[in-house]
Amino acid sequence: MKKKYIVKQNQEFNDLIENAKYKRNPFFVCYYRNNGTNSSRFGISVGKKIGNAVTRNKLKRQVRAIVDEDKKYYSNGLDYIIMVRKGCLTCSYQEMKNKLLELLEQINPKEK
Repeated sequence: MKKKYIVKQNQEFNDLIENAKYKRNPFFVCYYRNNGTNSSRFGISVGKKIGNAVTRNKLKRQVRAIVDEDKKYYSNGLDYIIMVRKGCLTCSYQEMKNKLLELLEQINPKEK
């Protein structure tokens, strides 16, 4: 994922979480909001309760790979914050991918 497609600043994360719409399932919470540009940006968050640093980084890498593989599910001009929940610890990569794409499909039903 290129740097221009990443939400990195803490202030942006907090602003999105406080003021954006969201969808959730047992594996992910996805906050989304229009950013006024032509490209989508993503932020990935894994809380400290999920596991040690190795586990959290693995989950972030997997979510980044899913986002890079399936760009057709994202509408242009939205910022997304994807928060990983504890349900992802017990599932496989393919199951995690299916659940994340289902969640993104709920946000953008017309884009298939």
